[in-house]
Amino acid sequence: MRLLVTGRDDGQVAASLLEAGKARAGVEVVAIGRPELDLARPDTVIDAIALAKPDIVVSAAAYTAVDQAEDEPDLAFAVNATGAGKVAEAAARLGVPLIHLSTDYVFDGTKADAYVETDTPAPLGVYGASKLAGEQAIAAANPRHLILRTAWVYSPFGRNFVKTMLRLAAGRDEISVVADQWGNPTSALDIAGAILHAAAMLHRDKGFAAFGTYHLAGTGETNWSGFARHILDTSLKSGGPWARVRDIATMDYPTKARRPANSRLSSAKFAAAFGWTAADWRESTEAVVRRLFEKDRH
Repeated sequence: MRLLVTGRDDGQVAASLLEAGKARAGVEVVAIGRPELDLARPDTVIDAIALAKPDIVVSAAAYTAVDQAEDEPDLAFAVNATGAGKVAEAAARLGVPLIHLSTDYVFDGTKADAYVETDTPAPLGVYGASKLAGEQAIAAANPRHLILRTAWVYSPFGRNFVKTMLRLAAGRDEISVVADQWGNPTSALDIAGAILHAAAMLHRDKGFAAFGTYHLAGTGETNWSGFARHILDTSLKSGGPWARVRDIATMDYPTKARRPANSRLSSAKFAAAFGWTAADWRESTEAVVRRLFEKDRH
């Protein structure tokens, strides 16, 4: 089974998939990013994907600068909507399924409970709106799609909240972190495991009929300050930096783009369809933090 991942090989999900693919017999994962495949230049997409001859396409490349998107709406939509649609079209031309990564930011965060796939999207900003437009473009271009909405992604790769907390703790005694936004921290290593599991099912079952939109997030929930405390407590046990975490409100940390107060996603539909559930977010966080320190020691 040959998986093509869109995006540079240092992206969180692309890097996690490349690593996970090496550990699986009969699986080959290749990543193609800029300049060969540039979602902002749709003319590059079809040929780059066709040349790779994939069995399944994983659409991981995206414009993810949430605040910057407010100033660059045209670019955000070009990449996340038009570009993502072109990736789906390329997969459809080859007659292969597409697995696309989307986001909790398609919701406004006003629901009291965890969001399910049938809840009506209502993005608060340009980034969420561009990702929602991408979901719609993908559904129109390739009926054989899995859209996987995820949230609060971190990993040993790229830039993310875990690395930011560790970096800040190395230089200060106290870190102020928002305490009134809730969600499911999700390891890109777990996302990669879920994608490979689902891809194997799609590859085996040519008559697979459960295509559509799914939520895929870490098990369990917390707020950003609780996430930060667990990261730093794990760091301390691993011989790394530690700092006190001070709870603040969203209004105390103004950002250009509004964030949903509730980013919790129910992954029950994915678990039922694919028989796969992510580990508890605490376990997955500990694994990533420990790995980052092991890497530093070698």
